[in-house]
Parts: sequence; structure tokens; C-alpha cells
Amino acid sequence: MDKNIRKSDILTIVKEDILRILGEEEDIVSLDSIRDELKVLDAYISNAVKSLENENLILVKDNFIKLTQSGEVKAKEILKYHLILENYFKETKSSAEAHEISHILEHYISKEVIDNIKKLTTLKGKGTPLIEFNQRRGMISDISVGIGLFDRIISMGIYPGEEITVVNKTPSGVIFKVKNKKFFFNKEIAKKIHVIKDGKNKSTYYWTA
Repeated sequence: MDKNIRKSDILTIVKEDILRILGEEEDIVSLDSIRDELKVLDAYISNAVKSLENENLILVKDNFIKLTQSGEVKAKEILKYHLILENYFKETKSSAEAHEISHILEHYISKEVIDNIKKLTTLKGKGTPLIEFNQRRGMISDISVGIGLFDRIISMGIYPGEEITVVNKTPSGVIFKVKNKKFFFNKEIAKKIHVIKDGKNKSTYYWTA
């Protein structure tokens, strides 16, 4: 988990993970098994459990947790997002990698991005490396880096399914925007960001010195 994520965001992530685990198990789950799977500080798990209980999403008794009816609805929503992501990434990655990437992404993305990823599954191929992309606008289709760097990039707001605008290319890398935030990736990272072209935009973009 990225060390720069705010404590409030970590709490949200832990809460969603607890709901996902309960949704996957469809049964009563012990707190010990949740601790073993999540591997975060006990304080975060305790605070997350207390918050979920106050929101009437879980019931806690004798160190065991189960979903309420409201919790089941929320857990199904989280699981649906997770499965859409996992199925998409299984096309280019191992099942284990797709599973881990989906756990990271599901905490950040919006319904709009999920809908975009659904559209990406209907397209042949997984895009062009950003370093070679010659149009001004497109959609990120994949981020082919290790989990640590993937987590870092995702925390910056750069996800598969997000629209991207190329601002400039230089010999050392690419300047681009995602949601009006400007970023620079060097050539090595830009090779690993894949982009699907925007069929509505026919403009091309070239290297500048």
C-alpha cells in the first residue's frame, strides 16, 4: 500500500476489503482470518470494523463478523467491480497478477471508469505504448509495471479506462494530462503505459526537440 495515501483513504480501503472478503465468503468470517488476509495494522482493522458496524453494514459477535442486508448490497457492488477488473486483466496477465491489480484498482475507480473498461473488453488488442502513441487523445488500456509502481501510479489518478491527453513529447519522455492534471513519464515508464486511440480525434502528435 502506498505510504503517501492518507489515513482516511486507508480506512476506506480496509472497510471495502472487509466487505469484499465477507461477500466472497458469503458466510460468517473471523476477525483473525481478516487480519491474516489484509496484513495492515490492527488499529486500521479495528477502526474499520467499528465504522462498518456503526453504518449497519456488518454485525460483530465473539470475534466473528457477518454482513447485514445493507452490507450484502454494498459487498455485491464491490465484488462486481472486482470481477469486471479481474476478467479484463486476465486477458494479458496471470490470474494472480490480475487478482492483485483488481484489489488495488477497485478502491480508486469510478463507475465511469468501470464502464470504460467494459468498452475496452470489446476492442481487439490492448493499445499502443504511450511513447509511440501519435494521437493527441486516447484511453489508457493497460499499465504494465510491477505491483509497487502500479500502486503508485494508480494513487496519482492514472488508471486503465481513463482518458489521456498528450501535451508534449520530448527525447526523454512524455508530458500528458489525466483529468486536467499534468504528468511526465520518462521513456521507460511511457513504454509500459498502453493507450487505445480515440476514434473521434484524428489529430496526430509528433516528437519535439
